[in-house]
Parts: sequence; structure tokens; C-alpha cells
Amino acid sequence: MIRKALFSGSFDPFTIGHYSIVQRGLQIFDEIIIAIGINSEKKTLFPLDQRIDTLKDLYSDEKRILITSYNSLTIDFAVQSGANFILRGLRNALDFEYEKNMASIHRQLTGIETIFLLSDAEYASISSTLVRDFILHKKDISIFIPLKK
Repeated sequence: MIRKALFSGSFDPFTIGHYSIVQRGLQIFDEIIIAIGINSEKKTLFPLDQRIDTLKDLYSDEKRILITSYNSLTIDFAVQSGANFILRGLRNALDFEYEKNMASIHRQLTGIETIFLLSDAEYASISSTLVRDFILHKKDISIFIPLKK
């Protein structure tokens, strides 16, 4: 069985913390689908096409990663895409409380397991919201964004 994980989010923007979770996830999974969820209720800073292009460029040399977007429930997209795991990063206890409930419901509905990876301590305080705020205030964010090697 191929171990295929879905790693989803708005990724507005994709941070070094997200990157760390994906890199560590590649040690566990055969394939990872990085999927940008489209939520019409959420105001984003970067257009969807730009976020997709950024991720495709970042992972252009990694054949085990697929970059896409979806406009449905995450669990429905996981089933549709053939993922047998959902990959989630946890920064703190608040993340855990929310994510454990979603994981339980997803497993009850579909049998798909959620795998949690704890954020590296150095990235635990980094969030897309924080980085967006820095961008809007014209601060240097280069240390928070992964760069292609």
C-alpha cells in the first residue's frame, strides 16, 4: 500500500513551519499532496494562483509531492484524491484541541487516520497570520519563508 498523505491549508503564505512538517512527512509517507483549500469566507493576501505557483517552484525537484487546490470539505478531498492519511502540524495545545476533534470525526466518517507532527520548537511561534501581518507592515519576512535550495 502506498502511504499517501494530504497536507492541507490556506498556506497564505506557506511558512518555514509548513515546510518543516512536509520535509519530516516525506520521511514517513511515500507521497504528500499539498492542497490549498479554497474558503470563500476567508480573505487571503495572496491569490490562489500565486500560492500554487510558489509551492510548485519550491517543490519542483521533489517527485513525491503533488501541489493542488480544492473547494470542498477536506475529508471529501482526501477521499477523492486517494489519500489514506491526513498530515497536520501542531504548534501548541490550542492547535491540538481543534485538530483532535477533526481527526476523530474524519476517522469515524472515512477511516482515514490523521498523523500529527509537532512543530520544531524554533517554528512553533510562526503562523501565516503573523507573517501576513509583517508583510502588511513592510517587515522583512525572509526568515519565515522557505527558499528553494
